[in-house]
Amino acid sequence: MEKRIEYLNLEDDFLFSRVMSDEEICRIVLEKLLNISIKKIVLPEQQKTIELLLDSKGVRLDIYVNDDAGTIYNCEMQRGKRGQLPKRSRYYQGNIDLDAISKGEPYTSLRRSYIIFICTFDPFTEGRHIYTFQNTCLESPGLLLGDETTKLFLNTKGTIDDIDEEMKEFLTYIENTTDVFAQQAKSSLVKKIHQRVLKVKQSKEMEAEYMTLLQRDRENIEQGERKMAALTELLLDQKRTDDLKRAVRDTTYREQLYKQFNIL
Repeated sequence: MEKRIEYLNLEDDFLFSRVMSDEEICRIVLEKLLNISIKKIVLPEQQKTIELLLDSKGVRLDIYVNDDAGTIYNCEMQRGKRGQLPKRSRYYQGNIDLDAISKGEPYTSLRRSYIIFICTFDPFTEGRHIYTFQNTCLESPGLLLGDETTKLFLNTKGTIDDIDEEMKEFLTYIENTTDVFAQQAKSSLVKKIHQRVLKVKQSKEMEAEYMTLLQRDRENIEQGERKMAALTELLLDQKRTDDLKRAVRDTTYREQLYKQFNIL
């Protein structure tokens, strides 16, 4: 059963991106997550899409913003399982770099960037609330590559005492975005975010946008089911069961077969 907008938690991509589209909220959250000072957030984009090549896999980013120094911040909400999260972060980083630099520009034009995933599960099973990755030398771990890229994975299920109480409340609030939790929260950050959450949930325009996106997702799922059913029938008729098994697991191969059989 699909949730109405008033029942969404902040872990939902739609609510998360609309709440973070507030420049001040976005600035404060990023400052807290990264433990840095940001003077101003510039030109926030809701679910920016990067499609560099016609046949390449596009990227839709939940939150993509710059600060006054030109640093790029990409913040994603990740529910469910770990899956290909490490390689997904690598792919996002590459696409963001290619999108940010023009042909012929020197590599020094590449800007400092942060890829941030807020996960509702422990992506590395060490109980940490936060995992921070930068490129270092294996022979000399203290030696940083200096490519100015950082990847962070936040974990709402953390158990180690590795962050302050305000951050812990914020991560708990991600999955408990309720009036009751916000009222009893000690964190001024949570209370400030909750005011923005209420504004989004009470907006008729936001509700209409959310329902439109739900309908679009529903139609996309139905289309995908129809295409897969047609492909299954064709492969079974040709006794290509191995290809069918591969198509179920491999999305790239499945798309190739759709083109081969002209399944639209």
